[in-house]
Amino acid sequence: MNYKEALKHKKESEQNADESVAKLFHIVITPSNTDESAKFIEDFLKSPESFDDESCKKYSSDDDYEVVSFKKETEER
Repeated sequence: MNYKEALKHKKESEQNADESVAKLFHIVITPSNTDESAKFIEDFLKSPESFDDESCKKYSSDDDYEVVSFKKETEER
C-alpha cells in the first residue's frame, strides 16, 4: 500500500487496539520490502522516540509500505 493508505491503516489499528496492546507493542509503518523493513526496525529499536510515521519513507525504495506491530523491549540495558 502507499504511504497514505498505510497511515490510515495504522491509525485504525491504534484506535482498535486495546490499552494493553498499545503499552506492550510498537505499531509502525515500515517498508514492505523485507530487507528495507529489517533495517528500519533495527534503527527504530535503537531510538524509537526519534522516529515518526514519515521516518519509514527514507528506508523505502519503492514507496510500498505495510503496518506491523512488534513487542516493545522491556528489559533494562
